Amino acid sequence: MLDVKTTSLPGVLLLVPRRFGDARGWFSETWNAQRMAEAGLDLAFVQDNHSFSAEAGTLRGLHFQKPPRAQDKLVRCTRGAIFDVAVDVRQGSATYGQWTGAELTADNGHQLLVPKGFLHGFVTLVADTEVQYKCTDVYAPDCDGAVLWSSCGIDWPLPVAAPILSDKDRVAPSFADFDTPFKADAS
Repeated sequence: MLDVKTTSLPGVLLLVPRRFGDARGWFSETWNAQRMAEAGLDLAFVQDNHSFSAEAGTLRGLHFQKPPRAQDKLVRCTRGAIFDVAVDVRQGSATYGQWTGAELTADNGHQLLVPKGFLHGFVTLVADTEVQYKCTDVYAPDCDGAVLWSSCGIDWPLPVAAPILSDKDRVAPSFADFDTPFKADAS
């Protein structure tokens, strides 16, 4: 059983897999292609990624992979907690430049589906956080890009005064200077 919830951005979905618990703990089916297809999500994932962040306040993003290697992502937190964000960058979209976010934790088991045409990023809310996500295309360095985390008006719930950033994320261009490769009708 899977509960699929819409967000304020069309195509960005919050997936809540059912957990079955007993005295030993719990079991959850986190991905099932048949059940997803029945829910209208016919995605062929080809790569799984796993990140570990030692410190609370580690911010990764806002990232994208442009066509022809654009990626849909299904993100979940398997240890700790994150605030996960998607920003619509599909030119011509009624929600262009708008963002949505969700708290994903190891305890709640929620997953965020971030489709092609959206920037993606997250900030860790606690130390020693692990995030795993599925992608519909492999990493392609020549298509990799980023937008400055602080330039989209996102209300980041930062647990520290300043986020911990990679060099890439620190020098990413601002949203105002971003020339999107995505179109609303064909992301």
